[in-house]
Amino acid sequence: MTDVPRLIDAKLEVSDRVAVLLLDRDDVRNELTGTALIDDIVQTVDWINGAAVSVLVVTGAGKAFSAGGNVKDMRDRKGSFAGDVHDVQDRYRRGIQRIALAMHRLEVPAIAAVNGAAIGAGFDLATMCDIRIAADNAVFGSTFINLGIVPGDGGAWFLQDLLGPQRAADLIFTGRLVPAEEALRMGIVLEITAASALHSQAQQLAASIASKPPQALRLAKRLLKATRRLDLPDFLDLCAVFQGICHNTRDHLEAVEAFLDKRPAQFQGR
Repeated sequence: MTDVPRLIDAKLEVSDRVAVLLLDRDDVRNELTGTALIDDIVQTVDWINGAAVSVLVVTGAGKAFSAGGNVKDMRDRKGSFAGDVHDVQDRYRRGIQRIALAMHRLEVPAIAAVNGAAIGAGFDLATMCDIRIAADNAVFGSTFINLGIVPGDGGAWFLQDLLGPQRAADLIFTGRLVPAEEALRMGIVLEITAASALHSQAQQLAASIASKPPQALRLAKRLLKATRRLDLPDFLDLCAVFQGICHNTRDHLEAVEAFLDKRPAQFQGR
């Protein structure tokens, strides 16, 4: 495995094909626009796509998963929010929107372990992951409208894909906060656990996914993403090609032999 990238405001640990990215700016509730976390997330994704990693877990240090943008900077019209219309849109494109593009091109499954508040762009980051597990004290909110703005980071695309048009409209138009129990009922999160057990629960799920054949896992994620843009005949063609690739891997043969021999499989990513 190539060397783990050196990050500024996050920590990255890798073990047994599972990468855990810890957003490590508890002093500002892991805000994204006033820190180096945008660069850290993008760098991590680009590294994982070329590394022997099968799952990414994203979580936050301290009390919040991520509070999103820096509201004081919005008030003072500085940082990401300074300048005229052209300046601001350019900073969004070259700044926080890079997270959406990076998470969209991530080739492995991503799990958001939401340890506290996931607000604004922080909520959107969680929706950019494939699976979300929440601590019982977590709270979610697409709160942009409360500040007189819209989800400029691209989160509306992911939220509507996750919940459908009506539920996404409810959250975006009202800007209301959603506690963990309601988030579970709505389908925002897969499960809720005690805050003290969140890390181990996320690790357990990640380990289960990472134990699968690495090539097939990445192809399976590509298939899920392809449903957004392909009609059924074209999608079926892609399924057939990907299945042909899988049937010609060593890991497929190992999986079949292990199944017939009633033993654990040992996958090599080949």
